Amino acid sequence: MGSGDSKLHFRKAVIQLTSTTQPVEASDDVFWEQLWAGPSMSVQDIFALVPAAEIRALREESPSNLATLCYKVVERVSRAAAGGCPSERERAAVLNCARLLTRVLPFVFEDADWRGFLWAGLPAARKQQRCQDDDDDNLGDEGPDGGRPLAESLLLAVADLLFCPDFTVQGRKRGGQEFGADGVDSCELIWEAGVGFSQAPPLNSAHDSNRTELLKLLLTCFSEALYLAPAERRRNPWVLFFCSADNRHALPLFTSLLNVVCAYEPSGWGLPYDHLLLSDQRRLLVEQALQVLVVALEQRQATVGVEDKTDSGGPENQFVNFLSRIHREEDLNFILKGVSRLLNNPLAQTYLPNSAKKITFHQELLVLFWKLCDFNKKFLFFVLKSSDVLDVLVPILFFLNEARADPSGTGLVHMGVFILLLLSGERNFGVRLNKPFTLRVPMDVPVFSGTHADLLIVVFHRMMTCGHRRLQPLFDCLLTIIVNVSPYLKSLSMVSANKLLHLLEVFSWPWFLFSAPRNHQLVFFLLEVFNNLIQYQFDGNTNLVYSLIRRRSLFQQLANLQADADAIRKALLHKKKKKKKSAGTSCGDAEFWSRPQQDESAQAGAPEDAPDLHRTRIHNVGEKSGTGGDAVALLDSPNTAAECSVVGGASDTESNSERDHEDTQTESEAATRLPATGAASSPSTSSPSASLPSASSAWSATPDWVQSWKSKLPLQTIMRLLQVLVPQVEKICIDKGLTDESEILKFLQHGTLVGLLPVPHPILIRKYQVNAVTSSWFHTHTWGVVYLRNLDPPVWYDTDIRLFEIQRI
Repeated sequence: MGSGDSKLHFRKAVIQLTSTTQPVEASDDVFWEQLWAGPSMSVQDIFALVPAAEIRALREESPSNLATLCYKVVERVSRAAAGGCPSERERAAVLNCARLLTRVLPFVFEDADWRGFLWAGLPAARKQQRCQDDDDDNLGDEGPDGGRPLAESLLLAVADLLFCPDFTVQGRKRGGQEFGADGVDSCELIWEAGVGFSQAPPLNSAHDSNRTELLKLLLTCFSEALYLAPAERRRNPWVLFFCSADNRHALPLFTSLLNVVCAYEPSGWGLPYDHLLLSDQRRLLVEQALQVLVVALEQRQATVGVEDKTDSGGPENQFVNFLSRIHREEDLNFILKGVSRLLNNPLAQTYLPNSAKKITFHQELLVLFWKLCDFNKKFLFFVLKSSDVLDVLVPILFFLNEARADPSGTGLVHMGVFILLLLSGERNFGVRLNKPFTLRVPMDVPVFSGTHADLLIVVFHRMMTCGHRRLQPLFDCLLTIIVNVSPYLKSLSMVSANKLLHLLEVFSWPWFLFSAPRNHQLVFFLLEVFNNLIQYQFDGNTNLVYSLIRRRSLFQQLANLQADADAIRKALLHKKKKKKKSAGTSCGDAEFWSRPQQDESAQAGAPEDAPDLHRTRIHNVGEKSGTGGDAVALLDSPNTAAECSVVGGASDTESNSERDHEDTQTESEAATRLPATGAASSPSTSSPSASLPSASSAWSATPDWVQSWKSKLPLQTIMRLLQVLVPQVEKICIDKGLTDESEILKFLQHGTLVGLLPVPHPILIRKYQVNAVTSSWFHTHTWGVVYLRNLDPPVWYDTDIRLFEIQRI
């Protein structure tokens, strides 16, 4: 039968199945074989020959036919798994069945009345018919309870097929023993060398292609979560069962997925443009494996929304268990090197344009790296043990800088900031930032000569001054990261020192401080950064000290801030005049951010006056989880998220000493503005509020409110420094007639403030704490990324997604 005839028979069978209200009997094998017995059709063929409208018509008008279709497809896949797919015909049938299920299952999940169908036991009559037809070749393990549900049988069959010799793994002869349900030890058939497995099987593009098809089906099975609104979220029964001990392949499959991802080398042979000449099945497999892995590992997070009785007594997620137990240094090094190599791939520069392959799955990699650090503390400590952490930091900063002005990249930005917040809670991260930055990275940031800490500050400054307005909820968090690392930064460059002073200038304008109830917190964060650098790293931070002296008027203005009702009114009136003046322009309050950084003012937008992008339209879809990508736009999300516990650390009073110990005692908790569950909530529950809300809200500044925080401004250390050094600098400039700042810097290098500053304050580290809000955001973000990465074929396109909002134009 030719390919054309096969498609014709397939299409006729689909029409017969969907157009008739008469049930097609399960025993009519001649009819059902038309759907999968022909030569293997591509997944694109299946999607074209089975339109969405016909699947919905089948579900609504002929539900018995849809039920029988699901039963027969699962039966066929299970029979093939039990027999080991010995022939090409069997393998083609399995692939056709997998593609057909990939097409149909989203429409099953779409209808709430159908979601439980695959988890219900089979009717007794149907089981009896099946037993007669198959000669007791059962679909699953039959028992007194009436046998396994279709969902469990399908998941077990897919797991078996992923280790099927000569189909997805290299065949092995075992003394004539036939492959069956228990005829192979899948731990010997792991797909790639790496964690817990030292043998590297030979590459086989056919096996990789078959694995990819089955993993896409597996991901489709897990996607029931897309059709539940955030308030309806419950533990995913598909993930729950597949990652439980009931799946005997759980360990080798977890190891295979992780090793395939971490061992992948995008450069291939290393020849220019070789990726344009050769098909890379391994890349497709890596992408699918990575998506299945991050979805499977997500199940540990606390559920949010309606209570689900299965949550309390559900089985343990074996994937999370295996990940948390990785401890050998060679395994941790393999994972870290693999992830950092892939994250750095988009940064690679060559003399020949577009001559090297660039991966596009960096968002999934960031999610995986987050889970590795969150679930396995040994991995987190290993990452921070050496400068290897910088191999992860640089690409994250690259992605943040690239996505800062793109509304569709807000989710990517949030993910990167989450990771940096987690890392900044550890002392070693701040210490590693002192390594000089010498890489040539294609980032449009000011040229500087300094350390990785300088790069971090410069990128964060650009995010806050030249970023999209949807990044405003992250301002608190960006400054929290800088605060966490500031006690360990030995020498900031002049560029980064000026960036910090510029942020203080724009955040300390009276109209800005009086516009929202939390805006003054940004000033507190910046003052804490300066205090940490002065108290603990004064000797090496001559550039910062010089910048503080030059911009001393900022601190004097803060200390003398007028707090009476008339001053508040005038400040806010000034703001209204600025808004009116900038009305009709695309820059909003550009002049708010412009001084003194004139070079960046053209890109800057004001927190409140930027264009309204509440319904941004980019290509065909937009989504509310902020996953980023070519086809999405972040819609507004609520203003609250992760809780960070503030840990105080006592330090000695030597200004230039290393902090080798910190007494950990919880001082308080600070809310860090990160995305919340509303990133995927319905429009009625989402709001465009941020950490820098507009003055149009019901709240208004009062003199008592201003005085309540003004009296707590930590200005003592800075004012004492200025009191001591300003007269000295002025005197030496007059006496020696200095006009070159290099001479002043030399003078400051030999200065000291020992015994002149107040007693050093404790080092406070704000650490990320897991909570229900961020867990829900991770859930939405992960599935948003998966949705966007599966548009060819469009697995979930044109279905009623409820986890986030899709906008089409």
